[in-house]
Amino acid sequence: MAHYAAPKSIDALNSFRFERILNEDLLTHTLIVLGTLLASNGDQSTIHSGERVPAIIRVEKTALDAAQTSTFFGEKDGLVKKVEIVESTDIYTWLFGWLGENRECDLKINVICPATEVHIRKYTKQQQIMVRETPELYEQIVKPYILAFPASRTQWVENILTGISEQSKILFSSPAFLLLPDMKWDLKTVSSLYLLAIVQDRAIRSLRDLRHAHLPLLKDIRLEAGRIAKERWGMGNEYLRMYIHYQPSYYHFHVHIVNVNYEGGLLGMTVGQAHLLDDVISLLELDTPTSPGIFERLTLTYGLGDQHGLFKPMRSAMSPGTVLSGA
Repeated sequence: MAHYAAPKSIDALNSFRFERILNEDLLTHTLIVLGTLLASNGDQSTIHSGERVPAIIRVEKTALDAAQTSTFFGEKDGLVKKVEIVESTDIYTWLFGWLGENRECDLKINVICPATEVHIRKYTKQQQIMVRETPELYEQIVKPYILAFPASRTQWVENILTGISEQSKILFSSPAFLLLPDMKWDLKTVSSLYLLAIVQDRAIRSLRDLRHAHLPLLKDIRLEAGRIAKERWGMGNEYLRMYIHYQPSYYHFHVHIVNVNYEGGLLGMTVGQAHLLDDVISLLELDTPTSPGIFERLTLTYGLGDQHGLFKPMRSAMSPGTVLSGA
């Protein structure tokens, strides 16, 4: 019986004949493929004529070297040799970057400029604590924080809703909401499909503002997102995960729609932060048009980072012995 050795040269690898993809991990940028290689002996000197053996090849993009980040951009010796703009709206710009000529796209580049102190804190590595936001804490701490949020932080949303930017990307438009690809998606890889529904009603800032009267809006978002995904990418509702963040990254109500198998967004689907749209609809259906809203009455538990603007007041309010005014 011939001895079949693993390939140790580029010539041996070049005999690979692709059969199918076994796995794709978007979080680690890894592809695992099945195929065949020409059989060879132990020292790679002889390839058995025409005989092929099954082979699995795992391809993973290497990690970025933090020590090199200061040299990514520069007039003379920057490592990034080419960029292509994807979209730009208000202070946010998205680009693809190449580290050399004749290469596939190496980098997705997001730029925030000018960046505020709030942005800097948001993107700084954080330690989290779990907080229990009672209706009282919401009214006394969280709601004033949301209402004081500067309009400039959601100007890019306004630009989309008012037709200033990203109009060519809109997949569905109605007087109630827009549906479009999220900037995190490359618009090509269906396994990482990521859409966003943004509502027109500026009074709905977060999950806490949802009421029984909003049920038609939420059901329409679910219906149209499913229809668009099915018509354009062949993905029925059973392949979609639709959810709402609390706390959200910006206070204008929106719904995330992603491929249910998309693992690259797991950090945004943390227990406590992500609330499934189906569950939100079911909870609102327990209300009546005249009863206090269920999201007014719920205590919500979620993780809060130490750089978040709510961290200090919420931690202080939850300390033993703290008495809320009016409690």
